[in-house]
Amino acid sequence: MGDIIAWLVSFFILIAILGVILYQLMCLADLEFDYINPYDSASRINKVVLPEFITQGVLCFLHLVTGHWVMFLLCLPYLGYNIKMYNERRHLVDVTEIFNQLPWEKKIRLYKLGYLIVLMACSIFWMIWSIVEDE
Repeated sequence: MGDIIAWLVSFFILIAILGVILYQLMCLADLEFDYINPYDSASRINKVVLPEFITQGVLCFLHLVTGHWVMFLLCLPYLGYNIKMYNERRHLVDVTEIFNQLPWEKKIRLYKLGYLIVLMACSIFWMIWSIVEDE
């Protein structure tokens, strides 16, 4: 039963991270279509970047602690990328350069979104596998 609870927690953490990434993409799309100004867009994105990184770290740690080695190894590159960006101080969106970096920032978030969808598919598969295995 503990394994199923761990997979459910993992699933809801992935949903939260997906929501944050989609929120960032919506802010960038609103900026692209001039619905909001660069300062508002950058401040909205920058407010959720650090919680996204922390949540991804918690997800990776959850998989490590529960012994789900495959999922831990699948989460590790994304966590490594986040740590690299944070250490290089490139994790925040610059207000003055946001228009120049708009295509790149959207591309990064779309890659993250695709990666998280693959992780979610794997998580759902392993959750169903553990439910069937318990019965």
